[in-house]
Amino acid sequence: MPFLRFKGFQKEFVSSISTDIIREFSKITGVLPQKVKIELLLVEQITNSPPSLEILMFPRDQDMHDRIALAMNSLLAEHGFRDAHIFFILLSPKLYYKEGQPLEAALEEPISLT
Repeated sequence: MPFLRFKGFQKEFVSSISTDIIREFSKITGVLPQKVKIELLLVEQITNSPPSLEILMFPRDQDMHDRIALAMNSLLAEHGFRDAHIFFILLSPKLYYKEGQPLEAALEEPISLT
């Protein structure tokens, strides 16, 4: 966890930049690279919509969210995706479950969000 979900991109492209995405995301957040999950959402677009990157993660301070978005935008723009939308879906440790237990309850001390 966190999950970076790409929509409107080709699988080969997402695979080709996944190492760079994980490295940049990990550098900014301090999250171990093996914890970062990359997914490709296969959707059928009904109306014209831009490619997007959804980032599901626990809340951080605004500056960190801004730095993540800027870094992800830069990587996508380098490959011709200047119009990609990037947005966060913020998760709560109290509402994130592993083995049927809230993640926060499973830890002996409160979860570190950094």
